[in-house]
Amino acid sequence: MLSDIEIAQSIQPKHIKIIAEKLNVSSDNLEYYGKFKAKLPLELIDEDKIKKSNLILVTAINPTPAGEGKTTMTIGLTEGLNKTGRKATAVLREPSLGPVFGMKGGAAGGGYSQVIPMEDINLHFTGDFAAIEKANNLLAALIDNNIQNKKENNLNIDPRTVVWKRVMDMNDRALRQLVVALGGKNGGIPRESGFNITAASEVMAILCMSKSIKDLKEKCGNIFIGNTYDGKPIFARDLKAHGAMAALLKDAIKPNLVQTLEGNPVIIHGGPFANIAQGTNTILATKTGMSLSDYVVTEAGFGADLGAEKFLNIKCGYGGILPKCVVIVATIRALKYHGGVDVKELKTENVEALKKGFCNLEKHIENIKGFGLPPVVVINKFYADTESEVNTLISLVESNGVAISIGEGFEKGGEGMKDIADKVANAIENNKSTFTPTYDWNDTVENKLKAIACKIYGASDVEFTPKATTDLKKIYKLGFDKFPICMAKTQYSLTDNPKIIGRPQGFHLTIREFEFATGAGFIIPVCGEMMRMPGLPQLPSAESIDIDENGKISGLF
Repeated sequence: MLSDIEIAQSIQPKHIKIIAEKLNVSSDNLEYYGKFKAKLPLELIDEDKIKKSNLILVTAINPTPAGEGKTTMTIGLTEGLNKTGRKATAVLREPSLGPVFGMKGGAAGGGYSQVIPMEDINLHFTGDFAAIEKANNLLAALIDNNIQNKKENNLNIDPRTVVWKRVMDMNDRALRQLVVALGGKNGGIPRESGFNITAASEVMAILCMSKSIKDLKEKCGNIFIGNTYDGKPIFARDLKAHGAMAALLKDAIKPNLVQTLEGNPVIIHGGPFANIAQGTNTILATKTGMSLSDYVVTEAGFGADLGAEKFLNIKCGYGGILPKCVVIVATIRALKYHGGVDVKELKTENVEALKKGFCNLEKHIENIKGFGLPPVVVINKFYADTESEVNTLISLVESNGVAISIGEGFEKGGEGMKDIADKVANAIENNKSTFTPTYDWNDTVENKLKAIACKIYGASDVEFTPKATTDLKKIYKLGFDKFPICMAKTQYSLTDNPKIIGRPQGFHLTIREFEFATGAGFIIPVCGEMMRMPGLPQLPSAESIDIDENGKISGLF
């Protein structure tokens, strides 16, 4: 079979103005980035049309390290909806360069369910990540300048309390922990710091939570950076940084329009980490899609316990939007993994392990039903999956009263996703339930945490380390306790331990420490170690990526 990039390069993209016409968007409203990419103005957002649109959220079971193919299924479902005569648009996150050159090698779908031009999307795209990086690092420079400048507008910042780090959109473990401002008197005041990857920047989270330029600027001003020597909190607005930061983001705030292999519209915008931030595209992109299409298919990062939970409890609350159906992506291999099969043996038929591991999918189904939303399961089928395994999974899901279909978007594009498209549309039409969030934002932090841990993960209680207890007191003192919760934990398990698979019950969830994204507007309880600057693997994908003398890129997959 052809590689992803070979398939993508075999298709001649349509001019982006033709894609815009499908959305009834005039070419005069487009800001062109070549022939096949464009920015969309925020004026296209129409709250009345949003109320009539059908938003579909794609999520997954707890994944294996290889991932379960949510993006491929999201694009395929969009193709399938259009194939069945429904006007649909996909709304996705932007890929980060770090994983593209590290583990992933690309993140624009796969097979015949891809977004193009995939080379541009996977690399610099329209420069949104670069703008976020510059806005983040401008604030970092202003912080160190204020620490150094003892005469004018000095805020008396205690360098030991500064939490703001610089960012770069590349996996580089050597930058995780650094000492900055060396070089004597002209170098500044030395202090410990480091780099995060751009996707982990709070500026990225702010872009995803903003509703306008004005809102973006205000949120940038609300970023907490540290304390004065006498313990008073310092925010970016105290440094007068927010105006310049917003100016750098004036184009990045506009959603990007591209297309699928079959010439259907895709809006790609924002790319936050899913186990630190809320892991989905921007509110503005989702609302733009809902303003222009009858059906909008979007995804949330990692499993439903992380991505879908945050989408429903955070993004929906801030954005005033709500999906009408949730698609849960499942793979045979991942269910066998949750049934105790070693990663090296996942291609071997094992129906009993599949039955044992089904408990993980069953928990996610229960959780989505608990929100008052109809779940639909799609099997991302691989060549090694046997007929017996597939039929067993279909039977198990249907016994829970949930529709299920095989998704063959990777091999067949929209043609292989027509059945799941019909089942999703049917679930939307027949849903009579009322949405119920996991917790009330106005409740205590402890109660909100316990609601997530017990209702979503299956824990019996929440424990706090001494550090977390101290952090919690600070949250209440600063008045940040009414923010929603953005849990930072492993994606591989319902617990805070990636090695505990399946559906554990009755465990205690341990909160190691708290962070708070005061600009983006959420509290971040940290469970275990969270990596904000990944490293490259032993054999990085960068070694396979190349370009010839004609400018043709190879090695992206």
